[in-house]
Amino acid sequence: MTDAHTGKDRDRDRDRDIDPAGLERLYTDFGTEHLVPLWTQRDDLMPERPAPDATPHVWRWSTLYPLAQRSGDLVPVGRGGERRAIALANPGMGGRPYATPTLWAAIQYLGPHEIAPEHRHTQHAFRFVVKGEGVWTVVDGDPVAMRRGDFLLTPGWRFHGHQNVTAAPMAWIDGLDIPFVRHTDTGFFEFGSEELTSKETPRVSRSERLWCHPGLRPLSSPGRHVSSPIAAYRWEHTDRALAEQLALEDEGYDATVERGHAAVRYSNPTTGGDVMPTMRAEFHRLRGGVRTATRREVGSSVWQVFDGAGSFVLNGTEHQVQRGDMIAVPSWTALRLAAETDLDLFRFSDTPIFESLHQERVSVEEDAR
Repeated sequence: MTDAHTGKDRDRDRDRDIDPAGLERLYTDFGTEHLVPLWTQRDDLMPERPAPDATPHVWRWSTLYPLAQRSGDLVPVGRGGERRAIALANPGMGGRPYATPTLWAAIQYLGPHEIAPEHRHTQHAFRFVVKGEGVWTVVDGDPVAMRRGDFLLTPGWRFHGHQNVTAAPMAWIDGLDIPFVRHTDTGFFEFGSEELTSKETPRVSRSERLWCHPGLRPLSSPGRHVSSPIAAYRWEHTDRALAEQLALEDEGYDATVERGHAAVRYSNPTTGGDVMPTMRAEFHRLRGGVRTATRREVGSSVWQVFDGAGSFVLNGTEHQVQRGDMIAVPSWTALRLAAETDLDLFRFSDTPIFESLHQERVSVEEDAR
């Protein structure tokens, strides 16, 4: 006799009669003891490819902004509610206020002369300005001007508040890793000052004065910073970088990711990596008439049309988009972009999480060149 269980033995075990009553009792006992057998769950827990609950979805700026304006008339900003931020709720996620399983995105609206009081949280955050100017966000006492096209950071556990010093409202998008932090039960929150710690309105923040000189790093701040120390990545620099890529392409140099498709990643100058450990931010510019390759990648992203018009083809379904529209792209969704006019797009994603876990994967399904 041997302890080895041969293939014939296993076949015989599968073919033998099963006791239905005994099996039912077994599953009942599993439930009583809060146990779930893998053999009933494998397809769901370990699918052959990602099968996200989140669905591709487009939120129209023509709908978002009027709703934000109405909120400005009806909902005050102050201690408790803190922010007039309206989250994108992916239709596939059961009403939860998440754009994707890891990313939170919202339109935030601040009315004339309003102040959003200071607080801090462990969730990493950024702002990308869609419309207007005249708001300063104060991050750990450093006032940072917010203008259209600017990308602004609020890394985790930094006190921050906002003030609008003008007679006109302003709107921007917020991006945070709230769902990821919520799923991992790692979130902390703390109220800060009722009044802003600074009401100065400098054109350039202290962090920019220290850090934003190309190729130069202050020796007063050695070591690696987990998140970028740059508070604001200004539109004029982003715009120039993209324009130069396309100009170099016209001159015959290999400077773009695809023909007619320029792109940049916002980076942490102390590491060369992403601006925050859980989120990547990029900006893409497509010439009118360009169609990109079809890509799938592990992890999810949210896009916003900064300017222009075109379409997102998501799992074969075409969605026309224009200025301000926001688009959720779940994990492993087939995505192709097409520019009707020159098209500027802001994108943020959870890619750094999956790169850290060595789970990143990308598939390019057609070559647009």
